[in-house]
Amino acid sequence: MIEHREREGPLMKNNPYSLSISKIVTAVIIVVLTGCIIVFFFPNDFFASQSITSIRLFPFAGPKTQENSTKYESSKRSNILIAELKKQLRELRERLRLAEQGKDHIASVKEEKAGPFGTVKALRTNPIVAPDESVNPRLANLLEKIAVKREIIVTLANSNVKEILEIWFTNIKRVGIPNYLVVALDDEIAKFCESNQVPFYKRDPDNGIDTVGKIPNGEAVSSLKFRILREFLQLGYSVLLSDIDIVYLQNPFDHLYRDSDVESMSDGHNNMTAYGYNDVFNDPGMGWSSGVFTRRIFVYNAGFFYIRPTIPSIELLDRVAARLLKEKAWDQVVFNEELFHPSYPGYDGLHAAKRTMDIYLFMNSRVLFKTVRNNANLSKLKPVIIHLNYHRDKLTRMKAVVEYYVNGNQDALKPFPDGTPR
Repeated sequence: MIEHREREGPLMKNNPYSLSISKIVTAVIIVVLTGCIIVFFFPNDFFASQSITSIRLFPFAGPKTQENSTKYESSKRSNILIAELKKQLRELRERLRLAEQGKDHIASVKEEKAGPFGTVKALRTNPIVAPDESVNPRLANLLEKIAVKREIIVTLANSNVKEILEIWFTNIKRVGIPNYLVVALDDEIAKFCESNQVPFYKRDPDNGIDTVGKIPNGEAVSSLKFRILREFLQLGYSVLLSDIDIVYLQNPFDHLYRDSDVESMSDGHNNMTAYGYNDVFNDPGMGWSSGVFTRRIFVYNAGFFYIRPTIPSIELLDRVAARLLKEKAWDQVVFNEELFHPSYPGYDGLHAAKRTMDIYLFMNSRVLFKTVRNNANLSKLKPVIIHLNYHRDKLTRMKAVVEYYVNGNQDALKPFPDGTPR
């Protein structure tokens, strides 16, 4: 956990909002102390409230004396003071929360009138963070040379996946995408990239990351990305995170909206499952109200998403990485829980904007093998990428995808069953 906090440190270093936060904390202390002074010098005003409440509740319980009238007026003033103090504390807490999110609403909370019906739109695109090259000067120097418009495709790989990685970068080169980078998790994959003139980045030694990076299990390697990606975002770069079991057919940067913190491909297989649908839960015991509408959506794929360098994006990475350090969980499940769960008692949800990618442009392999290849019209479409996430026989199917879409072999996909046999 000490290492995790150290990586968080640079984000807050020289933070332009730290001074504002300090001012707010000071203001909160002043308000609290003011309240204490009032209580000290006017104790009767506060502690007489119980008896006065009785008088207000039972106005005819006793004679209307001068003493009761004085107590009533004193209590009234006290209640006004208490209400005002509570109001100021609420406003200060809210401003502190906004400052921590990097929004400078400290000086004044500007109120705006709503426009005419149908013209009002909420803020969708959060501001990016100020780049901090001190986080990782070596990586910053590398990205300066490779990234285009401060955007880059990033994948993680070790020596267990050479063949699949070769298909991955061969098709990226064929499409003509210059801004991509392999995070090499061992020396062998670094040499492999160098021999194939593939841009790569080898991290400084890190026992926690290096140990996991050598594990053949793809899920273990996949969980590392949330820790590694943080530095890219702190340096001010938007990242298109990519698993290696992906065939690139077009440049994905030509098909992004860039209006959200996270823009992700879906595991859904049609418009309903990818973009959401109503699912009625039936409880016959409830009689007239037995049917309850629920909202369902298939998960975002944690192996292909575009993430902008914003505070909500970095908070998402921190949340997922922190949970994966503590829990034995699939990174995709945790990724979606943190991205979608709303706030509720005892839990503060993530305030991040999200967008689902077009499932026929950013296509998963279930869509390809169950739907597209069997549909004359859909099979004419040219996807941007195809992710072989639904199948274990990845290498052979990736080769078949290249044969079908690149070399024009219309029979290349026919030998495969819809799914991978158990």
